[in-house]
Amino acid sequence: MDVPKEQLTTLLDHGLYSSAQMLGCFAVSSTSISPETSPHLKAESLVLYGDSLFREKEYSRAIQIYKQALQYHKITPKQNAAASLTIRSSLSAANRSSSTGPLNPSALNENEVKFKIATCHNSLNENRAALAEMEGIPSKSRNLEMNLMMAKLYRNSRHTRAAIGCFKECLRNCPYILDAIIALAELGVSAKDIISLFPQTPNRSGRPPFDYSDSSRWLLYVEAQCCVASNDYKGGLELFSELLQRFPNNIHILLEMAKVKAVIGKNDEAILDFEKVRSIDPHLVTYMDEYAMLLKLKPDNFKLNKLVHDLLNIDPTRPEVFVALSVLWEKKDERGALSYVEKSLRIDERHVAGYIMKGNLFLSMNRPEAAVIAYRGAQELRPDLRSYQGLVRSYLALSKIKEALYVAREAMKAMPQSAKALKLVGDVHASSSSGREKAKKFYESALRLEPGFLGAALALAELHVQEGRNGDAVSLLQGFLKDWADDSLHAKLAQVFAATSMLQEALSHYQAALRINPLSDDARKGLERLEKQMKGVDPDAPEEDEDNEADDTEVDPDDADIL
Repeated sequence: MDVPKEQLTTLLDHGLYSSAQMLGCFAVSSTSISPETSPHLKAESLVLYGDSLFREKEYSRAIQIYKQALQYHKITPKQNAAASLTIRSSLSAANRSSSTGPLNPSALNENEVKFKIATCHNSLNENRAALAEMEGIPSKSRNLEMNLMMAKLYRNSRHTRAAIGCFKECLRNCPYILDAIIALAELGVSAKDIISLFPQTPNRSGRPPFDYSDSSRWLLYVEAQCCVASNDYKGGLELFSELLQRFPNNIHILLEMAKVKAVIGKNDEAILDFEKVRSIDPHLVTYMDEYAMLLKLKPDNFKLNKLVHDLLNIDPTRPEVFVALSVLWEKKDERGALSYVEKSLRIDERHVAGYIMKGNLFLSMNRPEAAVIAYRGAQELRPDLRSYQGLVRSYLALSKIKEALYVAREAMKAMPQSAKALKLVGDVHASSSSGREKAKKFYESALRLEPGFLGAALALAELHVQEGRNGDAVSLLQGFLKDWADDSLHAKLAQVFAATSMLQEALSHYQAALRINPLSDDARKGLERLEKQMKGVDPDAPEEDEDNEADDTEVDPDDADIL
């Protein structure tokens, strides 16, 4: 039974991949196509069969079929040359078109097949094998799609210079590849250099492929991405905001702004942006794990549960979904949460939010050594404030003060106008009693740079308390009450009031903290201590004999059977 390749192609074109796969089995095993006399036909059938496997995500099988196709393709010239003597003698008409008979060389494009093999390897996270296949394609034969994959593979393999070269080649051919713009910005290429790549030669219509008459919007986009990549978050947000005025309800811009706001701690604003995105497109998955982290911090468990439920229904194969699951399970089962985040990184080993969440989990599990590795993974991909903060906390937990100070100073160099970076240096100095004065200066500098920075105020208040300046701590924190409805602010104020025996004020603030966040550990534990104080019991006194309590609750062996 003959299987015309046109029928197989039709099935693939219409997305009927399962049927194409079954029909492909007939095509490649047909006895009417002799590998000896018509190897090019065999090669073409194998490629179509490989395409059906690729579309069904059977990448390993597709790789083997594509390689078989290339083997048959390579022997085609020899077979054609041997057969041509016999066939040529039978041709009597000199003007007969060479395109109508079996003398035609194979229509198979070897470079396209190599690209398909590389794509399969890439889908299996086999970067080295994918890169080897791509390097077998001559640079002049690579199309736009090939160059973009080559760039991403070089970047994944940490061949930065080669990656930059390929990304630049993409933009020279098409200035609208936003993936390439973002990647070049993250690799440290300046906005000026990126803009210079945009083609200026007119196309057939007489117009340049890049519309310079209205280029300001694209210049803004490039500059915004370069600002964010260089940790100039304020400048990036301003440029994105200007773009948003020109393109209202632009989901991509809203997501970029939300992501930046989440990084710099503008959590409420970031949540509003994410909610706006969800109202425009409720089926979006991109960056929704970042949104889940913010809902956990707020905390808003109802919205977090609904978000995770929605994401599971939309696409349970995306890494963002497993990070969101990890966030949801963090308090219930840390080991389960860790397994979810590790699955997200198996799906996409370059998923930054997965590394951040993994580091957070390791810290909460008191495994700072493992946390350092996770945060380092995030930094290698895209360093931002959160990875610096995580590394500092991890090194402090390991009592590695020098390493913590080095990371904090690196953050300050990378973000010279960031109050958060200044606070990081202060946190390191505050970890030792001899460094409190230095810490105080850094916290005060952070507050001058960003007067509404609650984190710096809480840290400075803690220093005041440690040095017996409770009045200064109260004055500082009370100044933030009008602008902040934050559980940590009320809990810290309650702690200071309790230390100065102002128990009623302390009670009021602990209750306020628990109203804002019923899960606040600081407020709950502080309230337990306060209740003991109000009863005249020393909160630091040891509990009653736990051994006696254990004896009282022991079950007799006979009773155990009954139970």
